[in-house]
Amino acid sequence: MKRKNRATIVLLSGILLAVSFIFNFANLTLLKNATLITATIIAGYPIVVKAWQALRMKAFSIELLVTIAVIGALFIGEYVESGAVTFLFLFGAYLEARSLEKTRSSLKSLMDMAPLEATVIRGGKTVVIPADEVEVGDRVLIQSGEKIAIDGTVIIGQAFVNEAAITGESVPTRKQIDDTVFSGTIIDNGYIEVIAEKVGEDTTFSKIIELVEEAQESKAKTQKFLEKFASFYTPAILLLSVIVYIFTKDIELTLTFLVIACPGALVISAPVSIVAGIGNGAVKGILIKGGDVMEKLAKTDVFVFDKTGTLTKGQPEVTAIKTYGMNEITFLTMVAEAEIISEHHLGQTVVKEAHKRGLPLVYKPTHFEVVKGNGIGATVNHNHLLIGNRKWMTANQVNIDKEIQVYATDQEKKGYTAIIVAVNKTIAGVISIADQIRPEAKESIQSLKQSGIKQIYMLTGDNKHTAEKVANQLGIDGVFAELLPEDKVNKIKELKNNGFNVAMVGDGINDAPAIATADIGFAMGGTGTDVAMETADVVIMADKLEKLSEAHRLAKATIRNMKQNMFFAVGTVIFLLVGVLLKQVFLASGMLVHELSVLIVIMNALRLVYFRKTNKKNRSSLNGTLLPSSR
Repeated sequence: MKRKNRATIVLLSGILLAVSFIFNFANLTLLKNATLITATIIAGYPIVVKAWQALRMKAFSIELLVTIAVIGALFIGEYVESGAVTFLFLFGAYLEARSLEKTRSSLKSLMDMAPLEATVIRGGKTVVIPADEVEVGDRVLIQSGEKIAIDGTVIIGQAFVNEAAITGESVPTRKQIDDTVFSGTIIDNGYIEVIAEKVGEDTTFSKIIELVEEAQESKAKTQKFLEKFASFYTPAILLLSVIVYIFTKDIELTLTFLVIACPGALVISAPVSIVAGIGNGAVKGILIKGGDVMEKLAKTDVFVFDKTGTLTKGQPEVTAIKTYGMNEITFLTMVAEAEIISEHHLGQTVVKEAHKRGLPLVYKPTHFEVVKGNGIGATVNHNHLLIGNRKWMTANQVNIDKEIQVYATDQEKKGYTAIIVAVNKTIAGVISIADQIRPEAKESIQSLKQSGIKQIYMLTGDNKHTAEKVANQLGIDGVFAELLPEDKVNKIKELKNNGFNVAMVGDGINDAPAIATADIGFAMGGTGTDVAMETADVVIMADKLEKLSEAHRLAKATIRNMKQNMFFAVGTVIFLLVGVLLKQVFLASGMLVHELSVLIVIMNALRLVYFRKTNKKNRSSLNGTLLPSSR
């Protein structure tokens, strides 16, 4: 039934009930009874329809219990009870629907941010078209105050963009040529032209809405149990009502017992909390994929971090180049030519350094091999290069003499990543690379511990010296270094086998196996990263570490809220049933308390919509500290 029609029926039956009270005071019994019966029929019709629909699906619904009770009340002449029960039930259902919409308000607010139109260049002319008609490759023009309708790359102009729809952060971000912008974000100030790369349902914003919708429909284990319980509970109440009548021969008591025992508040106690919690996270850029994930996250007691791009900014720089028997410029040019087609951030760091020095990269690799966690092999201008760590050199029978060993180890102790390069099986040089630690990293680690996390570990492919330096500065409890991707997976399994509930935080791509293995997988910087959204259980869109503790606190608050609702719902039913058996609670008053209990459960869940993180402290002083980055 549409909400407007339900509101009309509620209003009409309410007016009829008020009129019946007037007739009662005027001692017009016939008119009073006629009015009450009419009110019962009007308000009871939608209840009977839903009960019948449920029966056709072989399900016992709360509407069936109310229908039986109302028919019984009419049969014994309790017209006040029948009219009051139907009105209260329907009015309660109306208020419940309105309140439930509020718990989904976070999703609605996201959907309201969806852009409706876009300005594009078609046939040399500027035209305004519906957002869903924009095609990949279109040139889209966006001015101050306009919503961006596509994901794409800026080719002209610059602007400050409010990315709250994606990241949950309302502070505008500066966008200029070659930067990526996302659908659903708004230009606060400026002008840009963008080439559309993702349109319609493929945009990051559309995927966020889809993920949140699916997550809110996903059921927690507790919710599934309650639904299964309700399927047995309702027919059991019917049977118990018969038993009550057999022993008491009191039809009114039996009907009251039937209605009061309805598990309405209990059944709704879990889903309403989960929906509100997931919606709250979504508007803050924290995508929690369902009630089951929410429950697991609330139980998490160990966090495991990848280092590069997670605890560090992922923007490494070349800090030193040491060559052996080769000119530095020639050496750097050759290595950059080998790495030019590499997707790894360290390889691109070397290429960036060559571009910074204005070195011409003429040759392209004719052979290219990648071994994750070790390095690469490439042939450039008839020279075979091996670029990577000591393991990679040893695996390829490359001898590293003592002088080079000492230099590389010294660089690592200083906190740099030492990349060893061999040309035609002879060591040609060492490139030292460092990354900046995230300014919020130390505070975020501390905040996680304050939220109840017992242990925090770091897994990295980097060398032991570098890893320990990072761990010591950030207050991390344990570190495992020089790991291959499969080694990270094994460490996660080991922690789980020791009885820990493990969350793994990574970039969503290189760490996908470990993220998938953990009880809860976090992906940082999920904006635009399809792999991150698909692999992780929780995606932090803002790419900010402080969101991790916020997600953990939100999950704990959501599950705590759900348990509060369940205890209150069960307590109310027990209280009412005792009152019924002691003949202190009657049909109409019992239904009133029952409906109030449902509304209280919903109102309690609504607190999650306004949940905010706590324990925010001053930022760490680690901003600007250079730390290494591992291949």
